[in-house]
Amino acid sequence: MAIPDFQTLMLPVLQELTEGPVRASELIGRMAAAFRLTDEERARLLPSGRQAVINNRVHWALT
Repeated sequence: MAIPDFQTLMLPVLQELTEGPVRASELIGRMAAAFRLTDEERARLLPSGRQAVINNRVHWALT
């Protein structure tokens, strides 16, 4: 499966937050698992090489 864009992540992220506070790092893991991302997809970096794509998109969904 492709890494979801941040718009696709918005609803699942909000649903996770209804159960109480969650650390961003834990939320990233939950979203990666929910969307069945492979290890390669989880490790894929932005073009800058500084951040994983899934981390970036979950953070944008939180914003």
